[in-house]
Amino acid sequence: MKQWKIFSAALIVCCSMTTATQSLAEIQILDRVIAIVDDDIVLQSELDQRIAAVYAQIQQSETQAPPPEVLGPQVLERLISERLQLNMGYNAGVRITDAELNEALERIAGNAGLSLTDYLTAVQQQGSIVSAMREQVRHEMILMRVQQGQVMRRIRISPQELDNFLESEEGRFLTSPDVNLGQILLSVPTGAGSEQVEAIAARARELLDQAQTGDFKQLAMSYSADQTALEGGDLGWRKLAQLPGVFIEAVEDLEIGAISAPIRSGAGYHLLKLYERRGGDEQLIEQHFARHILIAPNQIRNDESTVNQLEELRQKVANGENFAILAKEYSEDAGSALNGGELGWSTPGMFVPEFEQTMNTIAIDEISRPFRSQFGWHIMQVTERRQQDFSDDIMRNRAQNLLRQRKYEEELQVWLQEIRDEAFIEIKSDNAS
Repeated sequence: MKQWKIFSAALIVCCSMTTATQSLAEIQILDRVIAIVDDDIVLQSELDQRIAAVYAQIQQSETQAPPPEVLGPQVLERLISERLQLNMGYNAGVRITDAELNEALERIAGNAGLSLTDYLTAVQQQGSIVSAMREQVRHEMILMRVQQGQVMRRIRISPQELDNFLESEEGRFLTSPDVNLGQILLSVPTGAGSEQVEAIAARARELLDQAQTGDFKQLAMSYSADQTALEGGDLGWRKLAQLPGVFIEAVEDLEIGAISAPIRSGAGYHLLKLYERRGGDEQLIEQHFARHILIAPNQIRNDESTVNQLEELRQKVANGENFAILAKEYSEDAGSALNGGELGWSTPGMFVPEFEQTMNTIAIDEISRPFRSQFGWHIMQVTERRQQDFSDDIMRNRAQNLLRQRKYEEELQVWLQEIRDEAFIEIKSDNAS
C-alpha cells in the first residue's frame, strides 16, 4: 500500500509538471524587467510607452526621428535617471499634495489658453488617461524639487565673483533701471561755426522754457530732428546703461516728469524728458527690533495655563520688571532667551505670519497680549522701528541668482552623472528598443 501511495504521488507530480509545461508554453510574457536601479526596476512596458511618446513628440516637430536602436538606449537612460531622482525624493520626504498638483495643472492649462476643465477634456480627447497624466506631472514636480534642492546647494558664488560681475558691462546693464524717455534734438551741422552753434544752443534753451509749461510731444513733432519726432520724440523704455554717457549723467538725477537742461553731443543739442522709471530706486523696508518670550503647552500645562503664565509675565513687565531678565528665566526659545529674548532687526518674511502680524501692529514698547504660532504662545515687545534701504542687497541678490542660474545646468549634469555612478544599475537587455 505504501509503495502504491508513492507511485500515485509520483504520477500526480509528473502529470502536474506536464500540464504546467503545456500551460507555460501557451502563456505570453506581458512584461519584463528591462533594468534594475538600486532596489527598484524599470519595466519594458514603461520603456515602450516613453519611446512611443517621444516619437509622437518628434513627429509634431517635423524633425527626422532617430532609429529605435539609437533612441531606445537614450530613453532608457532617462528613465533610469528619473527613477534614481524619484527614489531620492521619496526617501527625503518630498511630496506633492493634490492642491499643489491642481495649481500646477491650472498654470499649464492657462498657458494653453484653456480652463482646467477644458484642458483635461482635451487630454482625454487625445487618447490620454487623465490619472496617468496627473501622475506624470506630479513626478516632474518631484524631479524639479529634488534637482533644485540638491544642485543649488552645490553652487557657490564668491563675493569677489559677484563684485566682478557687478562691475562688468553686463552687470551694470542688469542692475540698471529702466527709463521711459522723450527727446527733442536740435542738430548741429558738420563744420558749423561757433556763432551758429551758439544760436542752436540758445534755441534749445528757449524750447526748454516752452517745454516746462507746454506740450513736450508737440514741440518734438514741430522742432526735433530725431527720427522719433513724428512719434512725439518718444524713445520708449530703455535701460539706463544703454544710453550714451552724456544722457546717463543727465537722466540719473532727473525727477519723474522733469526735463533735462540742453545736452551737447556730436549730433547736436538734446532735451530729454523722463516720463517713468522702473527699478534702481531706493528700496526702503520697514524693520522692527523685537524681543519675545515663548512658552509652549505640554503634557502638564495646557493652553489656558500657558496663556495665564504669559499674562502674569506681561503684568510684571508693566509693573516695572525687566523684560530681558524675565525672558532669560522663562522663555523656551533657546535661540533668543540668553539674549533677553532679542531677535535683532527683522526683514519681511523672516518670521511666521502670526509673529509678523503682531510685530507690525503693536506700538513701540507695548507688550502684546499672548498670541499663538506653530511654536507655542508668545508675548512680544517692539523696542525700535526704522526704514532701511535694501536696494544694494536686492541688486546683489538679483545678480547672484542670475549667476547661480547660469551655473545650474552645468552643475545639474555633473550631479546626475554622480548619482548614476554611485547607484547599482543593471541593464537586462542590450537591446533597449
